[in-house]
Amino acid sequence: MEKDVLLQVDDVWVERPGAEVLRGVNLAVGRGEVHALLGLNGSGKTSLALTLMGAGGYRPSQGCILFDGQDITDLGVTERAQLGLTLAWQEPARFEGLPVADYLALGMREPERARIEAALEAVALAPMAYMGRAVDTTLSGGERKRIELAAVYAMRPRLTVLDEPDSGIDVLCLDDIMALVRRMADEGMSVLMITHRDEMAEVADTASLMCAGAIINTGTPAEVRAYFAQRCRPHEGQLGSQPWGSDAGGTYRRVVSEGVCDE
Repeated sequence: MEKDVLLQVDDVWVERPGAEVLRGVNLAVGRGEVHALLGLNGSGKTSLALTLMGAGGYRPSQGCILFDGQDITDLGVTERAQLGLTLAWQEPARFEGLPVADYLALGMREPERARIEAALEAVALAPMAYMGRAVDTTLSGGERKRIELAAVYAMRPRLTVLDEPDSGIDVLCLDDIMALVRRMADEGMSVLMITHRDEMAEVADTASLMCAGAIINTGTPAEVRAYFAQRCRPHEGQLGSQPWGSDAGGTYRRVVSEGVCDE
């Protein structure tokens, strides 16, 4: 059965100074679906996240982005957010000195104490211990990341793009993050989870693999994880990191011809 698509990305190309960072991306995320986007560092995952959110300098030169059937390719960040699209940055936002409870309330249309408490509990932080704490340097990187994820959960977006939600998180805490992602989907939110850790895909319904600015494989999480492990991980040292530079197309053709990311 064909899935009910919320986000549709059709043949999207994005150029940055001296680099072609997205190369004909095609992607579909269903309603209430967790879609894992795997790829090595520098494969274009964050560029795609910024493009989806409408960040400056990431307007497609070709292709279109549809959200709930509406063409949002030319919309700005604020307009996309109003439609229910949000991005949790790889590096948590800085709001120094603001109490955690107030920070979580920022994105909520109607702030509710119960929802704020539930959001903190969802990321395994005790509400009584954290609601009054300041968002400042006394928080560890992992605590900041959890609070950022709690803020996303509290606002109930229609689609959340999670850019490396596991960064800054101890490996022992990955289960908490995966449980939160699954909980969001169970409550009707869609999640596009960007990660280079293939074990994170276990929580997903669908997975895609990105290589050299293009999505080259989509299937079940197990299928894509196996492809990633066999064809990408062994060649990690060849691909470098963005920006790809003037030889982006040559790099892509080389890794394809060598069987790293054959289509």
